[in-house]
Amino acid sequence: MARYLKRGMDAEAIEEADAKVRATVEGILSDVKKRGNVAIRELSQKFDNWSPKDFRLNPAEIEKAISQVSKRDLDDIQFAQAQVRNFAQKQKDTMRDLEVETLPGVILGHKHIPVNAIGCYVPGGRYPMVASAHMSIVTARVAGVKRIIACAPPFKGGPHPAIVAAMHFGGADEIYVLGGMQAVAAMALGTETIAPVDMIVGPGNAYVAEAKRQLFGRVGIDLLAGPTETLVIADDSVDGEMCATDLLGQAEHGPTSPAVLLTNSEKLARDTMSEVERLLKILPTADAAGQAWKDYGEVIVCDSQDEMVAEADRIASEHVQVMTRDPDYFLERMKNYGSLFLGPRTNVAYGDKVIGTNHTLPTKKAARYTGGLWVGKFLKTCTYQKVVTDEASALVGEYCSRLCILEGFSAHAEQANVRVRRYGRRNVPYAQAAE
Repeated sequence: MARYLKRGMDAEAIEEADAKVRATVEGILSDVKKRGNVAIRELSQKFDNWSPKDFRLNPAEIEKAISQVSKRDLDDIQFAQAQVRNFAQKQKDTMRDLEVETLPGVILGHKHIPVNAIGCYVPGGRYPMVASAHMSIVTARVAGVKRIIACAPPFKGGPHPAIVAAMHFGGADEIYVLGGMQAVAAMALGTETIAPVDMIVGPGNAYVAEAKRQLFGRVGIDLLAGPTETLVIADDSVDGEMCATDLLGQAEHGPTSPAVLLTNSEKLARDTMSEVERLLKILPTADAAGQAWKDYGEVIVCDSQDEMVAEADRIASEHVQVMTRDPDYFLERMKNYGSLFLGPRTNVAYGDKVIGTNHTLPTKKAARYTGGLWVGKFLKTCTYQKVVTDEASALVGEYCSRLCILEGFSAHAEQANVRVRRYGRRNVPYAQAAE
């Protein structure tokens, strides 16, 4: 039976915090809907102390920002984007249009159609997440999205040069220096100067995630990607330092970032807890990571690998790092995760920043029903059908007629009946089932 050596904050306290976030976001979205640019400017000034003449960067401002980025940093950004672009293209190549004749004269098919316009949010705040530009903008461009706009908050009183560079080289059509809920609201709802998009993508804090949740339906969203989560699954083939390092690697995102160790070795569990405390004394971002570990860190000891699989699927974490003798055991059996990182030679940071997979992933157990952002999220799989012979139309029409009458849909049945009469040359009484 799984046993906890360390538990995080209780569920009731988390729910209370979530309720406050929901109420705040609801009010702000309503305000932006009513007052447009005026509300956006007030919110930006309030939260980011940022109120420029125009939130959108012009070509000269983009060029100026890029000029402030070192050649090494530009090369690194373009290397990462090349990896993301390559993997997205390989994924897209698996998504083929389909057309098949299912019955003589009956042709069914589907096409993959790109979303027309998307808004990409790139988080700033504590950490300017340059990599988020790659994950959303580059992937959308590979999918064939026609209009891509991107928003990121100001950093130290202006555009963050590296984020602007990543947005530009990633393929953004419009770049805005605008952060948080107000950015998501502006892109989704539109303002006097920002045309609304069809879909919002990108990670963010709890407020950004909640804004996306409340806007879903009015626009599409990639998924609910709030404060990041990590789960490390390990056995005694690795040591406490490695586990502690990887747990804190995600905990440093912020004070509400869950970090969980799942192991079948109590010694490793206790060694990891000890190493976490040691590393927190020297980690430059210990203020955030330490609070996250205190409030949301958990250590769970299981009796077997099968129990570890069951616990991992229950947790349904965003990131799942597997450092065991046989990591493929978990690849073959686990069902609920955002992304898997298999073996001690890989880690979440590789996936987050450069390796090519996408770092916008499901949180808060959403991994039970969705995967992460990928090229397919920007493609609508739309079906079509055509009946090309009289015989086929009459044949399908007979079945359709009877099934419609079975459900009580007389007008539906007549759509079938009129074709049975014309193409099958058979008399069918009006609003009756074809025999």
